[in-house]
Amino acid sequence: MTKSIYTKLVAIFLVLILALMAVVGAFLMRGVRNFYINQFYTQMQEAFSGAVMAGDLRAAADEPDAAARMADILRANSGQLGISAGTRNYFILDGESGAYLTGSDPAMGAHLAVTRNILTAMSGSEGYASNSGDDYMDVALPIRGESGSYIIYIIDNKDTVTDLNAELFRIISEALAIGLLIAVLLSLLLAKTMVTPIQSLTRAAEKVAAGDFSESVENDSRDEIGVLTRTFNDMAGQLESNIEDLKNAEQMRKEFVANVSHELRTPVTSIRSYAETLCDAGESMDPATEQRFLEVILGESDRMTKIVQDLLTLSKFDAGSIDFDFGQFSFEKSVQDVYNAQVLEAQKHHHNFGLEFESELPLIRGDRARIEQVLINMLSNAIKYTPDGGRIRMTAGAKDDSVWCTVRDNGIGIPKNDLSHVFERFYRVDKARSRESGGTGLGLSIAYEIVQRHDGKMEIHSQKGKGTAITVTLPVGGPAHD
Repeated sequence: MTKSIYTKLVAIFLVLILALMAVVGAFLMRGVRNFYINQFYTQMQEAFSGAVMAGDLRAAADEPDAAARMADILRANSGQLGISAGTRNYFILDGESGAYLTGSDPAMGAHLAVTRNILTAMSGSEGYASNSGDDYMDVALPIRGESGSYIIYIIDNKDTVTDLNAELFRIISEALAIGLLIAVLLSLLLAKTMVTPIQSLTRAAEKVAAGDFSESVENDSRDEIGVLTRTFNDMAGQLESNIEDLKNAEQMRKEFVANVSHELRTPVTSIRSYAETLCDAGESMDPATEQRFLEVILGESDRMTKIVQDLLTLSKFDAGSIDFDFGQFSFEKSVQDVYNAQVLEAQKHHHNFGLEFESELPLIRGDRARIEQVLINMLSNAIKYTPDGGRIRMTAGAKDDSVWCTVRDNGIGIPKNDLSHVFERFYRVDKARSRESGGTGLGLSIAYEIVQRHDGKMEIHSQKGKGTAITVTLPVGGPAHD
C-alpha cells in the first residue's frame, strides 16, 4: 500500500512539473524569438522611414562615390540601426546585379547570398519579408540616384536571440531541476502524511501489546485516526517528552548527514567525470587539456579536504575536545598581519581596500591563531562577495575592557530574512556563488564558535545590494574559563 501511494504521488507531481515547465519554456522561447524578430523589422522601418536618413541616402546616391557616401551615412547611424560587428552588418549592393560594393564586413559581403528581400529590392520594391525558420533576418531597400541604382542591405544573423534562448533554456532547466526536487519532496510529504499515522499507530499498538510503552504517535488530525491516536498517546503520555527528544536528535542527525552528503556529492561527481574523460581519451588528449583536467581534479580534491577539515573542527567543538592555545598577544598586530595577507587578493579584484585603527589597542589574552582565523574569514568573505572594484574597510579599536574589529563592504549584501541564519552550518545566502568561490558554508559557523569560546560576540548588519558590516568583539582578559 505504501509503495503504491508513494509511487503514484511522485509520478503525478513529476508529470505536472515537466508538463508545466515544457509549456512555459516553449511559450517563453517562442516569445523571445518573435519579439526579437518584430523588434528588428520595426527598428529598421522606423530608421529608414525617417526623413533625415532617407534624404541623406538619396542625396548620396547622386554623388560620384555614392556607395562610399551611403556607407558613411549608415556607419554614422550605426546606433540607430543596432549595427554590431558580430551580429548585425550593413552593405551597399549594386541595384542591378545585387553584387557587393562596400559594407561593414568586407569578408562577409564578398560571400553574400542573394536573398528574397534582395531580389525584391532589385525589382524596385522594399524588401521587409521575414521567415522565422531562417537563421537570419534582413532588410533590402532600393536607392536610385544619378550615379546609378543601389541596394541598402541590413542583415542580422540572429546570434543575439540564439544566445538569449540558450540562456533562457538554461534558466528553465535549472528551474525544472528545482521543481522536480520540490515535487518529489511534496509528494513524499503528502504520502507520509497519509500513510505514516496508520503505520506508526500499528507499530505502537504492537509494542503496547508486548508491554513496551516507549513509543508515542503524533497526529493532530480530527478524523477517526486522529481520535484513536490521541487515545493511545494518553495511555503512554508520561514518556512523550523522552521520545520527542530522541526524534529531534534523529532529525538533526539526518539533516547533518544529508548536508554532508550533498556537499561532498558535487566534488566527487566532478572528479569522477574528469577522471573518466582522461581514461577514455588515453594518449589522444592534448597535454594542455590534460593538465587542465588534472587541475580541476586537484581543485575538487582540495575542496573535499576543506569540507572534511571544517567538519572535523566543528565536531571537536561539539564534543568539547578542541584545543586552544591561550596566551597574551597583540591584537593590533594580528589585525595588521591579516590585512597585509589579504591585500593582494583584494587588489586582484580591484577593491578599494583600507585599514584604520580608531584607538590604541591593548594586548589581549586568547588563541592568536584562532582569532586570526576569524579575521581572515571576515575579510575573505568581504572580498569574495563584493563585486570587483568595490570598497572594503577594516577598522579596529578598543572600548572599556574589550577590543573590536569591523569589516565593512559595499558588496551584494544579505537579505533581511537570511541574517538570522548566516552562522548556521552549511547555510549559504547565494549557494551557486558560494560554491563557485570554493566556500563550504562552514566558515562563519567555525568563526562564531571560536568567538563564543573566547566569551566574545560576533554581530552582522547587512542590507541587500548595499553591503555588509561584520564585527567581532573580544574581552581583553580572555574567556572566564579556559
